[in-house]
Amino acid sequence: MTEIRKKLLIIDDDALVRRSIAVYLMDSGFDVYEAGEASQLSNAISEYAPDLVITDLRMPGADGLYVLKQVKQAAPDLPVIIISGAGSVADVVQALRLGASDYLVKPVLDIEVLVHAINKALERQGLLMENQRYREQLEAANQELRESLRVLERDQLAGKQVQKRLMPNRLVTQDHYEVAHYIAPSLFLSGDFIDYAHIKKRYLAFYLADVSGHGSSSAFVTIWLKHLVSRMVREEGLFGDEDSIATGTNHLLQTVNREIKETRLNHHLTFFVGVIDTHTQMMNYSVAGHLPMPILKTPTACYYLEGSGKPVGIFKDVTWATYSLQLPEEFTLSCFSDGVLEILPSDTIQEKEVHLLEKVAQSSGSLESICNNLHVKDDGETPDDIAILTINRGK
Repeated sequence: MTEIRKKLLIIDDDALVRRSIAVYLMDSGFDVYEAGEASQLSNAISEYAPDLVITDLRMPGADGLYVLKQVKQAAPDLPVIIISGAGSVADVVQALRLGASDYLVKPVLDIEVLVHAINKALERQGLLMENQRYREQLEAANQELRESLRVLERDQLAGKQVQKRLMPNRLVTQDHYEVAHYIAPSLFLSGDFIDYAHIKKRYLAFYLADVSGHGSSSAFVTIWLKHLVSRMVREEGLFGDEDSIATGTNHLLQTVNREIKETRLNHHLTFFVGVIDTHTQMMNYSVAGHLPMPILKTPTACYYLEGSGKPVGIFKDVTWATYSLQLPEEFTLSCFSDGVLEILPSDTIQEKEVHLLEKVAQSSGSLESICNNLHVKDDGETPDDIAILTINRGK
């Protein structure tokens, strides 16, 4: 491919000098246009669109500094080289201050010095133009990124509103049960989800699920989970009678496990799911890889529940043990997602669990008191999503 020749404009009132320089530069691979006075500058720039201007400093009518000023007004990025045989140091300083690329002194005995100055100025100009293009591309990319972030923020805000609407309201029953929850997402959307319902005004069913990962994909699984469990309660009568109370927690986990494997959502979940017969205070529950275990606080004790089981969504054909516990007349059951362990000051999991138990024991048992004791804040800066569910029963 033939290299494009750079175009030079020479302005000098001395025709002999101008011509000799032009011939040498043409032999050096440049296209050269000549002008005998500064007044021809404007037309020459418009007609020839030069890549560089070479001008004498001392000319009748208008000098090289005038040419330099006019060039910088008309084409700020066009490089200008000043050549002078009578310039002073002040002229050199002024020329460079006005934006001259170089300043050479006549007579230029070795024209290669001029060629070197031209190549250096053109190279510098090329770098400046490349940097300008890069800045423009970067600004365009940043603008596109800002717009994408605005769209993402709007989408995430909409998702957050949807997820928030799916969360249950605080529940108070005639049997003196009060159920409340709190979720502090580490990102805009949470992978933790809580749900509960008082079925047939007798069976208080609840679960806390922690979906692997963070953000939109995890939040999508929580929405899917809400729909699935609601359908099971509505269409299959889950937790609607004594038989379902006995087997329902295992059945729920098996169904979720099968569905999440078949739909290939590429997430797994940890679960604590339970159901309380509010007439007898008997609770059945199952554990699916959940940590930490729920804490039961009574007027005389505070301790972790027993139980274990595999996470949901990893293994096929899993069954989960159903644990039973006779609840006292007064108690607080507190369930936490594992994100709560991240905000505790201790080093090991065992130390964190001891610390958590102490904080719950020191609380009044209410959701607000537990959150205050743990210094949980909904500021989006927690290392992991934090979900807290409390079930209180008093006289």
